[in-house]
Amino acid sequence: MTLLRDHELARAFDHASHTYDRLTSLNPGYRTDLLRSARRLRLPGDGADLHVLDLGCGTGASTRALLRVAPRARITGVDASPGMLRRALAKPWPARVRFLHLTAEDVATAGEGPFDAVFAAYLFRNVADPDRVLETVRALLRPGGRLAVHEYSLSGSAVHRALWTAVCRGVIIPAGTVSGDRDLYRHLWRSVLAFDTAPVFADRMRRAGFTGVRAAPVAGWQTGIVHTFLARNGSGPTDCVR
Repeated sequence: MTLLRDHELARAFDHASHTYDRLTSLNPGYRTDLLRSARRLRLPGDGADLHVLDLGCGTGASTRALLRVAPRARITGVDASPGMLRRALAKPWPARVRFLHLTAEDVATAGEGPFDAVFAAYLFRNVADPDRVLETVRALLRPGGRLAVHEYSLSGSAVHRALWTAVCRGVIIPAGTVSGDRDLYRHLWRSVLAFDTAPVFADRMRRAGFTGVRAAPVAGWQTGIVHTFLARNGSGPTDCVR
């Protein structure tokens, strides 16, 4: 199966947007893990005077996690799928949260930023050129700005690879088939297998010029399957994570 990319992938997310929140709610720990990764940014002062970018915000679950850990921050959520953004916009948000229909590569050319922090959940394995997006993120971040990437990135263990395939074949793809979005959830399965392992993606971030790069696992059944990648734009290590 060829992986979905660019406009084709955005259209698939558009179609799936009406059931996306319901399906992700079936994943134990989905929102808890997003919140854990947002907390790992360790934004000071509840985010006061900070501008945070939620890159690939989808229906707003990651935005909600950011809002919980940084309730005083300005948050800009962007996504390439208008259908997913409509779902996000239909939810109640404070005035300091806004959403824009932009691809990751288009954020800089749209005149957005600079940002004090960037949060990117489930984005990088879905872009055609992750190195280019990492360059874009560095350009958008202030010097010393923080990056957290929350992503399906396998540990490299054959056990975790087999577990991911078993969960996809037994739960995720059948659920997506019922909702009429089988191709998207088959893409999810295959995109994780094809993406960087956690050590490889961490090295990719270092090559892009990020400093203090660290990969931290999430809890529960997704340990070894989902990681938080933490880094800074410039000198200085990332803060400790839990």
